[in-house]
Amino acid sequence: MNKELIVFSNRHETMAAILEDDQVAEVFVERERQRGVVGNIYKGRVSKVLPGMQCSFVDIGLERDAFLYVSDVIETVEDFDQLEAGDSEDSELAEATRDDTKSNAKPDKSTKIEELLTAGQEILVQVVKEPLGTKGARITSHVTIPGRFLVFMPTVDQIGVSRRIDERKERTRLRGIVRNFREEHGFSGGVILRTAAGGRPEEDIVGDLRYFHQLWTETLQKTEKEHPPAVVHREESLVAKLLRDFLTNDFSAIRIDDREEYERTTRLVERIMPNLVPRVHHYDKDFPIFDEYGVQAEINKALRSKVWLKSGGYIVVNHTEALVAIDVNTGRYVGKRTGRLEDTIVKTNLEAVKEIVRQVRLRDLGGIIVLDFIDMEERKNRQKVAHALDQELRRDRSPSKAVQVSEFGLIVVTRKRVRQSLERQFTAPCPYCSGSSAIKSTSTICYEILSEMRRIGDAFGGRAVLLRVNPDVARALEDEERGVLKELQQVLGAELIVRPDMQLHHEQFDMMAM
Repeated sequence: MNKELIVFSNRHETMAAILEDDQVAEVFVERERQRGVVGNIYKGRVSKVLPGMQCSFVDIGLERDAFLYVSDVIETVEDFDQLEAGDSEDSELAEATRDDTKSNAKPDKSTKIEELLTAGQEILVQVVKEPLGTKGARITSHVTIPGRFLVFMPTVDQIGVSRRIDERKERTRLRGIVRNFREEHGFSGGVILRTAAGGRPEEDIVGDLRYFHQLWTETLQKTEKEHPPAVVHREESLVAKLLRDFLTNDFSAIRIDDREEYERTTRLVERIMPNLVPRVHHYDKDFPIFDEYGVQAEINKALRSKVWLKSGGYIVVNHTEALVAIDVNTGRYVGKRTGRLEDTIVKTNLEAVKEIVRQVRLRDLGGIIVLDFIDMEERKNRQKVAHALDQELRRDRSPSKAVQVSEFGLIVVTRKRVRQSLERQFTAPCPYCSGSSAIKSTSTICYEILSEMRRIGDAFGGRAVLLRVNPDVARALEDEERGVLKELQQVLGAELIVRPDMQLHHEQFDMMAM
């Protein structure tokens, strides 16, 4: 499979897309004002303990208190070395996050949250799940920090190896490297050797170990000095995380439109996979990079509920408070003139399977996803669709599980949720429909205006421009997105007048030479 990483970056936001065989598979967004907090480590203060729910709320400096389950609290919170290690042997930890299912696990009845934590207590925690809606961030005391070849777990004392490294000699070699380093440098904490560590020379593994040793020492020193709530370690930038977690020889190209980001990426690739440096390219065309590679068009489609299939059928994606429902319809596809109805239905369902999984990955849907396929009479056909779904889900890096198709054509998929979905990142509740649907956020519209100005700015020939926008967008340009306004003026190279217009829809704007 041919893969490409496409990166759009400016001082306000960074967006990246992974293309698989020229199709957009995943999109990632990081905005300077809205940077995600998953992976960040905080020195927090317990604000409330709830014995009835066996959890506590912790103030870590975010808008809402984070919540901490008893199962995510170490035995003695003041001493991180006292954590009773779970069985990390032969584990693969692709990301430094805990499984969502852990929140549903029943804690040991012998251990009570009120015995571990008290209101006002200081505690070191890591965010494992972004705040979502009215819910605060999910946190844990079991800190995990991912690297290129290792995952560092300072609160445990075990050495694990990814089960995908199945050669006994290689597993023994990797464990030996870690043990020797620990003995020589007094290095404490647990380590999971990731799949990428297989076959790597000793200096690469030791390099990660040195980095973690220094990082954790500095984190603990900062923890001693800071008063809660305070962040003591921030997760790496978006592009660095993607290179850390995704970069393999399968990538034929990494294309970046920003010169500074390109240079940073080149240096990072040179350090972790020097053979791939020639595949890092600076995109210097005037035409926006996301338009050039069809990413923006796919994002726009992903913000709509209806997605058409090549055959003429379509799927409909509906978000509810409890789950995501995806419905499959034949639409304009009526099959062959001499064919059976069952064959038409099966073909539509099988085509829908591929598009559904692609949309799930692209939109980053999580939690419970109910798939309503078109009813099939024959059991073998239902099994065929279920098998096809299972095969497609294996391409998804996020853990997921599908329940066998029912006689009504329903399949329930559970998928791990860590980040906010694409819809939540790009849209806001619609004031025109009382929140029953969604529109693009003011930030998204501001960035679209900037992109449009870059595309057509030369056409104004240095003349002043009148920009008409909805009042909400005008306020955003004057306040939180004033940096965008400044850049708009720089791109135009002339006077820019912003005029609020109540007659314009929230997402509408126009530019006129004066």
